[in-house]
Amino acid sequence: MAVISEGTAPIALDGARKSRGNLTRARIRWVILVLIVVFGWIGARLIEFGATVTESSIEGQARDIITATRPPILDRNGLEMAVDIRVPSLFAEPRAIIDVEEAVTKLRTVLPDLDEDWLRKRLTGDKGFVWVKRELTPAIEERIFELGIPGLDFVTESKRFYPSGKELSHVLGAVNIDNQGTAGIEKHMDDEAVALLQSLGLARGNELEPVSLSIDLRVQHAMYDQLTDAMTRYQAIAAAGAMMDIRTGEILALASLPDYDPNAPLSMTDLYNGKKDQRFNRITTGIYELGSTFKTVTFAGALDAGAVRMTDSFDARFGVRFGRFTIGDFHGKHRVLSLPEVYKYSSNIGTIKIMQAMGKDNFRAFLSRLEFDQRAPFELPESRNPRVPDKLSEVVAATASFGHGLAISPLHMLRAVGGFVNNGKMLVPTLYRRSEAEANATAKQVISPEVSRDIRYLMRLNALEGSGSRMNREADGYRAGGKTGTAEKVVDGRYSSEKTLAVFASAFPLDNPRYAMIILVDEPQNENAQSGHTAGWNAGEVTGRIVQRVAPMLGISPDFSPMIDADLVPVELR
Repeated sequence: MAVISEGTAPIALDGARKSRGNLTRARIRWVILVLIVVFGWIGARLIEFGATVTESSIEGQARDIITATRPPILDRNGLEMAVDIRVPSLFAEPRAIIDVEEAVTKLRTVLPDLDEDWLRKRLTGDKGFVWVKRELTPAIEERIFELGIPGLDFVTESKRFYPSGKELSHVLGAVNIDNQGTAGIEKHMDDEAVALLQSLGLARGNELEPVSLSIDLRVQHAMYDQLTDAMTRYQAIAAAGAMMDIRTGEILALASLPDYDPNAPLSMTDLYNGKKDQRFNRITTGIYELGSTFKTVTFAGALDAGAVRMTDSFDARFGVRFGRFTIGDFHGKHRVLSLPEVYKYSSNIGTIKIMQAMGKDNFRAFLSRLEFDQRAPFELPESRNPRVPDKLSEVVAATASFGHGLAISPLHMLRAVGGFVNNGKMLVPTLYRRSEAEANATAKQVISPEVSRDIRYLMRLNALEGSGSRMNREADGYRAGGKTGTAEKVVDGRYSSEKTLAVFASAFPLDNPRYAMIILVDEPQNENAQSGHTAGWNAGEVTGRIVQRVAPMLGISPDFSPMIDADLVPVELR
């Protein structure tokens, strides 16, 4: 019994030890398995978090586009007109935010303008990245970082900045919060190439080549300053102007008032609240009856067609009848007028007879030659089709000869006048730099060089002796000339003598033409008891003041000779 007892005890002890060892190993295996699962889950979450951090979009918008840059825009002398600045924008990952209420409360201490309910909804849920506030300052970014809210972060994106503010709004246009062009040359650039570069990510973190425009900031500032003054001086509802180099077609200045600040572009709410007028570009989008400035067109067409000569005379003693209507002159001379007198006295009667000598069909064909029946070719997307009838009746042709019954943009007229004084070569206007050779490659001969000289003579004569004399006093010495136009506006279906559009289309220096300009003053009032409201008193004076300021900048020396340069006088009038 003792032997048996002594033999089984070690065997039982050894079995118990083995059982405990197996249990321990099993527990270790379970612990290891649990640890593997736990760390695997943690690793998966880290991988998921890492994937979200490197997501390529925010609210469906690619990061490459968000962080893309735009090229700087320079004036013709290399001065910056539009540049990109780098700004922080705040976004959130709602699924990573631990305490939404705490996040809302803390964030509104730094960004009190954020609506509390909107922000709470924004930060709630399991969404990926959502925008909270874009285009912040570095100081705001630092304060938000100090809040220590998990699930918030920043991305650096580009914001467009326009150093000149309002002055160039109708040239440069604006961009939206995504730095995409919405108007002006900014939109044109996007339509051409910039948007493609951004979508490909090629503009991200890269400096794009600057874009040089034809604008001269010195000339632009002078024009803008005088148009702003005109709004106040003449109590006008609007004013606009543009200047073109007639040898290259380059636009040196273009402004339209009222305007807006592209650094704070108008929202849809602003547009609905009556601020839409600020976005309206009167030079390219405005379609107007331009009044007697159109007489220059009629004279140029008739002279070029050989229908009239500079030595011809026209009976302006009586009005021209069409049925029960009679068209007369504003300040009639009631006598026979020479062709130059018809121009300088702005005779409607004489101008109608000049058009009739040409013939209404030939007159209409000349309007097509000037491309008045199609949109003016230009880079700005803001434009409209002109309103020119396909066929002209006798009465419509008569009124059209002095600028009523058809409507074109001021850019159309600027381009035509530039062609009239440029030896008859009409150029395509542009906002980009261009050489004379490049401009001439697309030039269109609209009148002969001889008729061009005749038109220059008439424009200068009008400045010395006609309705442009007030302009000439302001621009004394710079040999400017042009034609006024005071067009009655249509109110309730009828022309109103109380509401007018004053226009002056000009060029300088006319002894060696280089620049053409058009100025509009909408619904001007008398400056004082001694002044009038026709174009010579306002648009003409504005033109003269601009010429006086910019001519020295453009290298034009004054010549105070009161007479017309001998070379301008037509041979038959010498």
